[in-house]
Amino acid sequence: MCTLEEPVNGGQNRIVTASERSIQLVRVAAEAAAEKLADDIIAYDVSEQLVITDAFLLCSASNDRQVRAVVDEIEERLRVEADAKPVRREGEREGRWVLLDYLDIVVHVQHEEDRHFYALERLWKDCPSIELPESVKRVAAQRGHGAAR
Repeated sequence: MCTLEEPVNGGQNRIVTASERSIQLVRVAAEAAAEKLADDIIAYDVSEQLVITDAFLLCSASNDRQVRAVVDEIEERLRVEADAKPVRREGEREGRWVLLDYLDIVVHVQHEEDRHFYALERLWKDCPSIELPESVKRVAAQRGHGAAR
């Protein structure tokens, strides 16, 4: 179990209780998403709220083709760098909201419109954020899109 203190929306610190493995998977997946120019990349430690997974990674893409490209890159990088394969993959056919379930983490890659409509961050805003690699933050800053947290 990891016990990092991360700021939660509103500035207070909460302890990240997600496993080291989960945090590793989140960071690899976030880097892969950033490489394919995903926007608004954020991760939450949901381990205290859910028993089915430790963390959620959320990101968005501007069109269906980019959603698929982000998903493919995340799957490839997690397979190569972390020897991880999803146990479940949903939404691929439509290409607007693809969910990759790795048990330790769940990755949501959404079309921008769906991301705004469903606003998953609203549901999980009280959970601690997981710090993402500087490379992910740099890509977000360079593009001038939603900052990675």
